[in-house]
Amino acid sequence: MGRFLLSSLKEAAVVAAATTAAAAGGQSLLGSIKIAVLPVAKVFTLCFLGFLMASKYVNIFPANGRKLLNGLVFTLLLPCLIFSQLGQAITLHKMLQWWFIPVNVFLGAVSGSIIGYVVVTLVKPPYPYFKFSIIQIAIGNIGNVPLVLIAALCRDTSNPFGDTETCSTQGTAYISFGQWICMYVGAIILYTYVFHMLAPPPEGTFDNEDGNVPLKIPQKDGSPENVPLLEQEASSMDSDNSNKGKILAMVIGAVPVLKKIIFTRDAPLYFFTDSCIILGKAMIPCILLALGGNPVDGPGPGSSRIGVRTLVAIIIGRLILVPPAGLGIVTLADKLGFLPADDKMFRFVLLLQHSMPTSVLSGAVANLRGYGKEAAASLFWVHIFAVFSMAGWIILYLNILF
Repeated sequence: MGRFLLSSLKEAAVVAAATTAAAAGGQSLLGSIKIAVLPVAKVFTLCFLGFLMASKYVNIFPANGRKLLNGLVFTLLLPCLIFSQLGQAITLHKMLQWWFIPVNVFLGAVSGSIIGYVVVTLVKPPYPYFKFSIIQIAIGNIGNVPLVLIAALCRDTSNPFGDTETCSTQGTAYISFGQWICMYVGAIILYTYVFHMLAPPPEGTFDNEDGNVPLKIPQKDGSPENVPLLEQEASSMDSDNSNKGKILAMVIGAVPVLKKIIFTRDAPLYFFTDSCIILGKAMIPCILLALGGNPVDGPGPGSSRIGVRTLVAIIIGRLILVPPAGLGIVTLADKLGFLPADDKMFRFVLLLQHSMPTSVLSGAVANLRGYGKEAAASLFWVHIFAVFSMAGWIILYLNILF
């Protein structure tokens, strides 16, 4: 009788433990969904407010105002954010540990190009847009969109990466370091591979609405209504101010004496760092308002030129097919010991780099090669659908990492 009672108690304990584990698993899944969806929802809300203010119904955020705000963001606010966050987090040892970040970007461009070639071969877009479509799938936004998402994610106190300050500092440091290193890798990719791929077709193979092939030189009309979607932002990003901020932060962070007198809270020069922190906090809402206001005129005539079939292929290729390849790259690198041990934020940032919409800078290069309106249409639709795809991929990544 005693054995039977003991056996029954053990079975009850096992059942109770299993039930508790199942409930905890359910809560974890719901928690992951919440953590993944809320940052995207915050980003969407701020972008929508920018769109509303720029619309003809409110019209208090015109194109000239957005251009000035973009200039303020990339000239002052973004360098301050990078200086304060990267400088506090980085050391010489960490710079050596983070070597896989530029490799990840390069491998992402290679895998994206292969996927883009396969997708475009199956879809068979109009001849002038074959290579253009490959580029729209292959080259992703590795800088400002991940930066915004990390900031929104870390504001939630229930985020799995630790307290808000640690999460934000580490995430911003990884992305900023990646931006600085990949400035050179990305420039090589953009102005060799992308520029070559977007060469206009031979004369007579394609007629646009004006009866001409795409021009090698963009139109001189720079009025706001004729500037392709997001081109103003791309031109602002060409400024080297943010790059100077990254270099300065890395130099100071790598020298212990300088780091101690500038980034330590009780240091004599910490007031400068604190001022940069205050200005840096304004970067996220400002860039989101400007980003939301830019597509107020819609995708423009480029959509009809590319065709719905090709646009759908670009969206599916970039947002659905490229991220699994990136997941494979990061998983393999982790298995081979290329990544810092037990640093889940580092892995999360690497995965995000493969899950972003098409790069705005690739759109700027497309404009230089005469595909400005087509690039505007592609960027518009990819960014719209990226709101939903990014939430889904973040849910998956958090469940894999935690």
